[in-house]
Amino acid sequence: MTKLTLGSYPHMLGFEQLERLLERTAKSSEGYPPFNIEQTSEQSYRITLAVAGFSEGDLSITVEDRQLVIRGRQRDDGAERVFLHRGIAARQFQRSFVLADGVEVGEAALENGLLHVDLTMSRPETVVQTIKIKKG
Repeated sequence: MTKLTLGSYPHMLGFEQLERLLERTAKSSEGYPPFNIEQTSEQSYRITLAVAGFSEGDLSITVEDRQLVIRGRQRDDGAERVFLHRGIAARQFQRSFVLADGVEVGEAALENGLLHVDLTMSRPETVVQTIKIKKG
């Protein structure tokens, strides 16, 4: 079976970057930390990540090339503590979310081990452009 790509459709011009973005996003779908995405209104969303054990200083949130990137890295204080059992994950992570044009990152809050990141979406204006035809 042949793989269909967006470039295979002659009416979809200039979508090569979107195709690469979809492939990259599919490859980075690791399961840690778990997260929810909820629609909080018609034009707003909230991403919630379960980041138990991480403090505000252990987390960073950036927007890089239309991607929301959330990183976590706990400081290693293992020399001071002796664990008989360590079942709580303390590994670093990176979660990326692709943002559509018009989606803006609002505020972020850390509450009860959950990191909430609010997003808003502005509706683009509908633009109608008339192209003049030159006589050849």
